[in-house]
Amino acid sequence: MNVSDAVRQRRSIRDFRADPVPQELLADILDTARWAPSGSNIQAWRIIAVAGAERDAVVQITRKAPTSAGFGKTDDPYPIYPPELWEPLRTRRYTLAEDMYRALGIPREDKPARFQHVARNFEFFGAPVGLFFVIDRRVVHGQWAHLGMLIQTVALLLEERGLGSCMQEAWASYRAELATRFQLAPNEMIYCGMSVGFPATDKPVNQFPRSRMSLDELVEFRGF
Repeated sequence: MNVSDAVRQRRSIRDFRADPVPQELLADILDTARWAPSGSNIQAWRIIAVAGAERDAVVQITRKAPTSAGFGKTDDPYPIYPPELWEPLRTRRYTLAEDMYRALGIPREDKPARFQHVARNFEFFGAPVGLFFVIDRRVVHGQWAHLGMLIQTVALLLEERGLGSCMQEAWASYRAELATRFQLAPNEMIYCGMSVGFPATDKPVNQFPRSRMSLDELVEFRGF
């Protein structure tokens, strides 16, 4: 698989097979991911990988306590989205959600079923492995962008090796609890999680069509 193929076929997997991910395979992928770009090479990050009993303990955290910030709440100093999305961003987000729930067969009025699906974030969508990306909270926006390059690199390497992933900023809702569980230093914080496993490719939630901006919307060519 070349890089172009990995970029085009990668998608957020929201249903996984129960097959375990060998530690040796994951370690090899993350060892390669170490070479992701980092501005001035400061690498203000690290990754915590959980599986087995440790993964289950993390899932239990979300069942025992309400979120420290509340999923999507704007009082988080590092909110997942702006308080009010504007167009066309709002429509893009809405369209994705509707396409996903349509694939799941959950109508708009079935709020409990939709909430149940959102809650599956905190079960890693059934994936046997969870990754948590930790960043030093003292850095600034540039380093957050660099962390995004590491996360994307990990996702593409997983794709290359036949694994699937779902990047999960939803885990930011449990930053305080996860910091305690992982004994993070005061200057460290969870940026996001990632579900990792072998995709359940037969599930509709992993098959619905995706869309992206057109090239004309994305790029303004000058001087060519």
